[in-house]
Amino acid sequence: MHIFAPSIMDNFRDYEVAFSGLKTGKHTFQFEIDKAFFDLFDTEKEFTNPKIVADVLLDKHSTFLEFWIKTSGTVELICDITNEAFDYPIENEIKVLVKFGEEYDDSDEDVITIPTSDHAFNVAQLIYEDVMLSIPMKKISPNVKEEDLEILEKFSPKKIEETEEEVDPRWEALKKLKDNN
Repeated sequence: MHIFAPSIMDNFRDYEVAFSGLKTGKHTFQFEIDKAFFDLFDTEKEFTNPKIVADVLLDKHSTFLEFWIKTSGTVELICDITNEAFDYPIENEIKVLVKFGEEYDDSDEDVITIPTSDHAFNVAQLIYEDVMLSIPMKKISPNVKEEDLEILEKFSPKKIEETEEEVDPRWEALKKLKDNN
């Protein structure tokens, strides 16, 4: 097993898995994912204090590569309701088939084509996506009680809009004119 712990000054090259020279079969790699990793991506973070490990299993075949990437650990989220910070467990796994071709192509989410001249495959983007898919849309602290959620749902703006929604009579008149033509 290979273990990598990138520092803040490292870049995407630290997340390359060199497959040329490896024998056919299974090989494992491990990356420690922290704040420095997410600093490489120019995106707004929805979390802080990431403590994640990415285990990468490479199954090298003679004509293609299979990657299994499993991320696990915690990130700190801010609760949408209470605004308090809480640790959220991250655990996700993706599988990607890497084949060789003329040029790089990642238009298929399950199959990535890389140039036949490449000797390494960078897993940074896959690790990033794996973690981001683990972050929920609604961030709710485990300290929020079920009855609090029910009260919030009862008085949420969308419920009020649904009950007060009325069709403007001017739009109805225009719709009738349109339908008659």
